[in-house]
Parts: sequence; C-alpha cells; structure tokens
Amino acid sequence: MSYEADCPFCNPYKDHNQKMVFENQTCFFLQHDKEQEVLEGSGVIVPKLHRVTVFDLTKEEWNDTYDLLHQAKEYLAAEFAPDGFALGWNVGEASNQSIGHCHLHVIPRYNDEPLAGKGLRHWLKQPENKRSKEIFGTNNASV
Repeated sequence: MSYEADCPFCNPYKDHNQKMVFENQTCFFLQHDKEQEVLEGSGVIVPKLHRVTVFDLTKEEWNDTYDLLHQAKEYLAAEFAPDGFALGWNVGEASNQSIGHCHLHVIPRYNDEPLAGKGLRHWLKQPENKRSKEIFGTNNASV
C-alpha cells in the first residue's frame, strides 16, 4: 500500500503543527512545532508514499532522501548553527518506531546541551540494556 488515511506522514497537511520545510519528487523534510522545545531544529525526512521501513524505500526515494538530507543540513546550519547532528532510522517496535511510516530523524546537536557528547548509541550501550544469555541464546538462529 502506498497511502494510509490515518498516517500522519501520508497526510502532513492535516496537522497544523507540522511544517513542510522542503520537498522533492518523492520525499518531504518536515518539522513539527511540538518537537522544537527540546529538540530545537529537529525534523524528519519521509517518503511521500507510505513505506513502513527504510528497507522498503525505492532507489529513487533513497536518492531523494540523500538530496533532502543535504538541503536540510544547509538550512539547519544557517538557521540554528548546530555543533553536530544525530541522524537515525528506527525500524520496528524494538527500536522505538512509533509511527509505521519510514522516517529519517535529523536532529541538530549543540555543545551546550546537558547531554552533549551522548550519541544514539550511548543509551543502547548502558549495562541495563544487555540481553541475558538465556534470552540471547534462544532468539538467534544458528548460522
């Protein structure tokens, strides 16, 4: 399916807090007002057609995502002057994909943030996130 009526990314114009910053033939770069309080300048790149995960993108959508990513970087650098960026795809519930429409997070990062220097892997590498050996051994197929 390439469109879902209830999907916020299939219908970016329905949410008055959603701002379309850029678009090209197959993708949008969106910013949402409610995300700007803590994640200043953050946005997402989404395909216009409903694709559940990044693995479902066409080659054209990949290329257009690449183009929008560079356009977004230039825009964010000029508007917000970040010191770095965090980029991320979440695929599936285990990785916290909360909207079932593929989206690339583009998050400006700043040296004066309380969590500056803590990247995406910081939280994943915490000792409490380690799988138990019992669970680890039962969930993996033998190679």
